[in-house]
Amino acid sequence: MATEAESLHNAGSAADAPNPFNFQTQVISTTPVKSQNVGQRRGHRYKHSSVSAQHQIFQEPPPRPPPVLPASLPTPTIKEAWRSLQRDQRMRLYWGLCHVAIAMFIFYRSGGSLAAMALSHLVFFDAGSAAVCVVVDVLGNFEVWRRSSIRHPFGLERAEILAGFAMSIFLLFGGFDLLSHNLKHILESVGDHEAHHEHEHGHGHERISLDVVSAAAIASTLVSAYGLKNHARIAKVMRVSYLATLPSILSNPFHFFTLFFSALISLLPMLSISLYAWLDRLICAVISLAMFSLGMRVAVAQGLMLLMSYGGNRGDVGVTAVLREIESESGIARVDGAQFWQVHYGLCMANLKLIITNGYDELALVKLRNRISALIQNRLGEGYGNGGNVRWEVTLETTVDAGT
Repeated sequence: MATEAESLHNAGSAADAPNPFNFQTQVISTTPVKSQNVGQRRGHRYKHSSVSAQHQIFQEPPPRPPPVLPASLPTPTIKEAWRSLQRDQRMRLYWGLCHVAIAMFIFYRSGGSLAAMALSHLVFFDAGSAAVCVVVDVLGNFEVWRRSSIRHPFGLERAEILAGFAMSIFLLFGGFDLLSHNLKHILESVGDHEAHHEHEHGHGHERISLDVVSAAAIASTLVSAYGLKNHARIAKVMRVSYLATLPSILSNPFHFFTLFFSALISLLPMLSISLYAWLDRLICAVISLAMFSLGMRVAVAQGLMLLMSYGGNRGDVGVTAVLREIESESGIARVDGAQFWQVHYGLCMANLKLIITNGYDELALVKLRNRISALIQNRLGEGYGNGGNVRWEVTLETTVDAGT
């Protein structure tokens, strides 16, 4: 009996002990569960809630006005540019092609004359500049040329500066090429006596050739100067002071050198053979040096515009004189900062920070701004109303002097 009671007690204790293997039956469903928040973004749960708009965490941004400047403007294609050609522009284009043909004719008819070959380089540059003038005139028919955009803040007019810089590189390399040819002929002619006898037989033919070459160069230069107004803006940028007193066509250094050397070359066949040979080389050397000096000046002027700088109307003296005159205005204590730069041939900009005395009202400030803008335009832009002058955009920032 004791053994049976003990076995029952042990069985009851085992039933009361916790079961380490507590398995529960689970039902697995094959039906897909639909999510309640699919397609909703976190962090915006209050945007469409019933809370009033003034207590919302995420407010709608205020509406912005449309941008004043367009992002970009369409650039014309070759077909669109050809269709936009006007009658005078078409004539200028045809003349540009004729000018290139005249330059090639002078180059191939120069023969053994170094001076005539150097003259052909000048005419080639004149023809290239005429082509640039035609392209600029045609692109001026489109809005993208002058109107500002985000992509081109000053329009496409600065592309003309790049073209002028490329032409200045042509002048520099042309000058080096002529110097190398001149040195080569000088070294070849040392101790060579047969060249003088060959030159005697071809002297009459060369005289006719040089006369035709000189006449073609003079005629093409006159047509380019009066018809196309070629190099007008480049000459204003260069500001050659020692030619300013000459007539309008001769005040341009490119036209002056072309006409002068063309007339001089036409006189070469009248000289003796020995004098002709040395003078021919001398003219070639002078033309090469003139091309190098003009190319350097044009490259510097174009480089300053590409770097958004300004050298002044007559060097830094023009800007300095303008700043002194501004400081002499009544009510202006001093000029705290000034920045001048040229964007392209027709536009310059000036930013001035003025320290003024206390006593200027709104009307007086407007009159002061107008006076300073007119002063800068008249001194550095040579006034209004003259063709081809530079337009100045002036920005003034005024601060009242703390000591007043």
